[in-house]
Amino acid sequence: MSEGATPRAIVVRDLRVLVTAGASGIGRAIAQAFAAGGAHVHITDVDEAAVADTVSQIPGLSATAGDASSPQDADRAAADVGARFGGLDVLVNNVGVAGPTGVIDSLSDGDVERTIDINLKSHFYFLNRCVPLLRGSTRNPGVVAMSSVAGRLGYGNRTPYAATKWAIVGLVKSLAVELGPDGVRANAILPGVVEGPRMDRVIAARAAAEGAGFDAVRDSYLGKISLRRMVQAEDVANLALFLSSDLARNITGQAISVDGNVEYL
Repeated sequence: MSEGATPRAIVVRDLRVLVTAGASGIGRAIAQAFAAGGAHVHITDVDEAAVADTVSQIPGLSATAGDASSPQDADRAAADVGARFGGLDVLVNNVGVAGPTGVIDSLSDGDVERTIDINLKSHFYFLNRCVPLLRGSTRNPGVVAMSSVAGRLGYGNRTPYAATKWAIVGLVKSLAVELGPDGVRANAILPGVVEGPRMDRVIAARAAAEGAGFDAVRDSYLGKISLRRMVQAEDVANLALFLSSDLARNITGQAISVDGNVEYL
């Protein structure tokens, strides 16, 4: 920046944004941040009560209740976005579940399949239906995919989850090559230990699997983070806004952590 230049702000006003699993946790924080910045935001979520609450709490928000891992529900969401906005500038593929906790030979086929369906197949379904809309955008369009710190580190006893999160990193790097000539960018965000009810459930499951206490397992997570603190959903939302703004117009194919530097899992 030249001397005396004014720093540029992150501007997302009037962007047309779709956020999957946008009615709670990180997804809701992202939807709220975009809406607060003046974007036009549509969310999907399988939890109809949470959808109703989120729409009532965030002015101007629209929604399609449905299961992101269902091709038919992805069809409905994409059709609703096209009808409401006439196009799309940002797809935030946020949906995901923690998956089962346990050694590989203890996992049920159903739990593994459900994790892959929700964490990975849903991304393909929404990309398949929304990329044509993104190609028509003149607003520096992009895909923001939610991976995890478990998409850069090995994660024992959580192999289905880690496998899907590593796959998302490969997906966005490949999308960046495929869609770059069309001017569409693709990046992944890798959140670390995000404070909230979902992380509490993960800690409780790990504590049960290891026969340890909840507080001891929580402290063990903090001990692996250089900053010795969990991140907030808003920290992840801030990066999603930046990656969707013109400030990031030449950032694509990247996997960026928001984790306080998790050293190992």
